[in-house]
Formats: sequence, structure tokens, C-alpha cells
Amino acid sequence: MATVPEATRCFSFSTDRVSARARVDAVRELGERGVVPVEPLRGRTVHVDITKWFLPGVGVLRGTLSGLCQRAEARATDELFLGVNVSGVSSATQRGRMVPVRHGDAVLLSGSEGAFTITRPTRVRFIGVRAPRKTIAPLVARPQDAALRVISGRAGALQLLTRYVAGVLDAEMLAVPDASRLAATHLHDLIALAVGATGDAAEVAERRGVRAARLQAIKSDILANLGDDALTISLVAARHGITPRYVHKLFEDDGTTYTQFVLGQRLDRAYRLLSDPRCVGRDISAIAYDVGFGDLSYFNRTFRRRFHGTPSDIRHAGGRF
Repeated sequence: MATVPEATRCFSFSTDRVSARARVDAVRELGERGVVPVEPLRGRTVHVDITKWFLPGVGVLRGTLSGLCQRAEARATDELFLGVNVSGVSSATQRGRMVPVRHGDAVLLSGSEGAFTITRPTRVRFIGVRAPRKTIAPLVARPQDAALRVISGRAGALQLLTRYVAGVLDAEMLAVPDASRLAATHLHDLIALAVGATGDAAEVAERRGVRAARLQAIKSDILANLGDDALTISLVAARHGITPRYVHKLFEDDGTTYTQFVLGQRLDRAYRLLSDPRCVGRDISAIAYDVGFGDLSYFNRTFRRRFHGTPSDIRHAGGRF
């Protein structure tokens, strides 16, 4: 199992593992420990299912909350907080002003502008990202406009940030050397673009953060639809609103090709299924078709070339061939 480097830490908590009677106390303890400062709302059902990541220069909180008010005190060390409602609605309040945050939208807040609250009476699936203002400010046109600002969910950079967080934060990926630092840089870029990066900073962020986010989103799309033997580059490009040539370039910059990535993922998935004792009763041909191969002879040929053994060899060896 991959281990997360010391530079990257994560914490997970869910009220699903806590009895209904103990939930309120467990949630309050999260605030007391400084994990998530939340207070239950009277008359509402409390629900928490979160993971908090600590990367170099950025913190990420994602999951679902309901029946709660999240509070943040004014901070002497200035941080920017971007809270994205992936689904559901909430409201944010700072310095006596309240704004609604609708499905898909985000709210930008600054700790130096005073304490703020985000209220979620009903269930909201969200992503929260914290970064030092000094890191983001040089990239944007008006860094001072960070007090209770709503960003539309139609903003392309915000959509990319949401997809990027969903795809990049896992132990296997962040176990790669320097991956957590690179992910933090990409998040800085995407925050800056969502807020309003300009000039050279926007160009750098587009070239770096946006390309990484697009590639991550495309890879996630491929993995989700791997069993479709008609998963062409044109189809994937159209789903993401870009050209097939741009997709080719993204994979080329990543040191591979679209075709190589899809083939490799299909072969790896077939290998895992053939090594799984629970799949011992399934025909090898059925597994090949299920992972997206329309030609059984091509599957056998490429499988043997990659794993130096036939699918039957791998199955009989239980993955230890």
C-alpha cells in the first residue's frame, strides 16, 4: 500500500461511524482539535463525512456536511479560503454581510477581513481550499477583492479545480516524489484563474495548472468509461470541450500517448480481475470485453507482451506469475 510522504498529511472523519447520541459531541470535538471548527445547528440533522489534506502551501477539505455552521476566526496570518459547493446550497457571512452560495458556485473569503461563517442547514458536498494570500496575490489583478466574493460555477477554472481535487488527492498519487508539491502549485494556479489571474501570471497558470487539471480530468473520464470499446479520442475530447489535437498534446507532454494510456489501463484492469479469486469463474473473454477490448486476439497479444505470460498463466498463478 502506498504511503503518503511526511510533507503531505490527511485526516478523515465520518459521523456514520458514530452513534446518533454521540454525534454532536464528536462534531464539537473536531472544532476543539482545530480540524474543522463547526457547530451543530439546532433542529437539524448533523452529518459529517470529510477528508482534510495538508499539502505544502495549501490545505484541502472535501466531503459532505449538513446541519452545521462552520466558523473561522479572524487571522493575523492572512489566508484565502475558497469554498466550492459541488452540490447543495449554503450561505456565507462576514462583517455583518451574508451571501447565498448556490449549487456549483464558490465563495472566496479572506481571514484578514474578519471572522466568517458558512452555514449548511442541508447536505452540501463541497471542496474547501486554503492558501496563503502572499502566494495567490502576485497572480491576480485585484487581490484585495477577497472579502465575501461569490464566484459563478460557470467559471471554467472553478470547474477544473473541482475535477482536479477529485482526481489528484489519493495516497497512491501523492506517494510519488514531489507530487504533493506539484499538486499544490497546480491548485495555486487554478485558484488564481478562478479569482482572476491576468497577464503573464494567467499565461503561466494556463500552461501549468490548467493543463494538469485537464489531463487529470481526461484520465478520470477514461477510467470511468474504460469498458467502452468505442472510447475514441474524439469522443473524449468532445466531452471536455477541447480538440483531439490538444488531448494528444497533453498526453505527449506527460510522456505517453492517448492510445498507450488507454491500452495500459485496460491491461492493468484485466490483470487485476484475472488475479482476483472472486473472478475465477468468469471467462477470460468476458473479462477482456468488460475492460474494453473488442478483439480477443489483440487482447491476448498485448497482454502477453506486457506481462510476459498469457491471461491463463496469470490466472493460474494468482497474479504471482
